[in-house]
Amino acid sequence: MNDFAIVGAGVIGMMLARELAQADATVALIDKGECARESSWAGGGIVSPLYPWRYSTPVTQLATWSQSSYLHLSQDLLEETGLDPELRQRGMYMVAVDDEEDALQWAQQHHRPMMRVDAQHLYNREPNFAPGHTSALWMPEVSSIRNPRLGAALKQSVVLNPNITVHEHSEVTGLLSDGQRVLGVKTPRVEIKAAHTIVTSGAWTGELLKRFDVSLPVEPVKGQMMVFNAPVGLVNRVVLMGGRYVIPRNDGRILVGSTLEYEGFDKQTTDVAFTSLRDTAIGIIPELANYDVEHHWAGLRPGSPEGIPFIGEVPEWQGLSVNAGHFRNGLVLAPASTRLHADLLLGRDPVIDPQPYQLAGRMN
Repeated sequence: MNDFAIVGAGVIGMMLARELAQADATVALIDKGECARESSWAGGGIVSPLYPWRYSTPVTQLATWSQSSYLHLSQDLLEETGLDPELRQRGMYMVAVDDEEDALQWAQQHHRPMMRVDAQHLYNREPNFAPGHTSALWMPEVSSIRNPRLGAALKQSVVLNPNITVHEHSEVTGLLSDGQRVLGVKTPRVEIKAAHTIVTSGAWTGELLKRFDVSLPVEPVKGQMMVFNAPVGLVNRVVLMGGRYVIPRNDGRILVGSTLEYEGFDKQTTDVAFTSLRDTAIGIIPELANYDVEHHWAGLRPGSPEGIPFIGEVPEWQGLSVNAGHFRNGLVLAPASTRLHADLLLGRDPVIDPQPYQLAGRMN
C-alpha cells in the first residue's frame, strides 16, 4: 500500500508528490492523460497574480511564499533532471492602471517592491512598447517561467524518484472505501491502494468529486492564448495592459493572453479570440504585426470563488483531501499550496495558516 495516492499530475500534483516523497513517503501519482498537459501546459507562466492588489489576503499569502521559492525550485530541477524551466527574473510593467493608488498602498502594506515610473524608465527597457504612454507601474521582482518546460522538468523529477510511481493514461473511475474511509482509487487497469488519497485534478476536480457525492465549487474556465515567432529582444519582460499581457521567452517567442470564457469543458479555439488576441498583442507591441502567429491554443482553469484554492481534508470522509481551485494562479500558488498541504498531511507545523483554504464551510 502507498502512503499517498494523488489524482491529477499537473504542476500541483507533481509538486505535492515531490514534497511528500522528499519526506520518505511513498506516492502513487495518477493522471487520465499525461503529466502537465492541461492548464499546467496551457498557461503563460507569470509568477505573480495579474494586478495582485485586487486579490484577497489568502491568495497574497500563498503568492508571496511561492514567488520567493521559484529560484530555488528551478535550480533544483535543473540539477536533478538537466532540464531548464527557464525562469526569467526581469520584472513586470503594468500600464494604464486605473487604480494605481490602491496598488501602491497594497505594495506598501505587504512590503512588495512596486513603484510608479515615468516614460523614460518604460521605453528605455521596452523600446518597442506602444508609444504615447507617460507612466507605468513597475514590479522589478516579478518572474516568468516557461511552464511547458517546468512541467517537463517536474515530470522527469517524479519519474526519477524511487518513492513515486507514475500512472499516466489511467482515469480514476471510483474510490476504494470502507464506509467513509477512503482506501485508494480504482482505474480500468488496476486498483491503487493508499492510506490517503488527494485530488489535484484542476478544472476536473469538481466533476470527479461529484461521483462520490461531494459537491465542490470548482468549474472549468477557458483561456485562449497565442504565441508569436519573434526575434530575441523585441520584448524583454512581462508587460500587462488592459487585463492582457505579453510574455517573452528566451528564444524570442512572445506569448499573449488570455481570454476568460465560461463554456464548460469546451477547449476549442475560436476565430474571434484569435483576432482579439492578435489585436491585443499588436496594441501592446506594434512591431508584432510583422511576425507570424506560431500557435493558438486553449486550456481550462480551475475556477473557484474569489480564486481561493481548496486545500485540505474533505468533510465527512477519512483519508481524502483536495488541492484545487487555484483559478488563474495555479502555477503562481503551486509551491506554497503544495508545501502547506504536505505540512498538513505529514503533521508538520504549516508554513501558512491553513484555515482560509479548508473545505469545511466553503462547499456547495
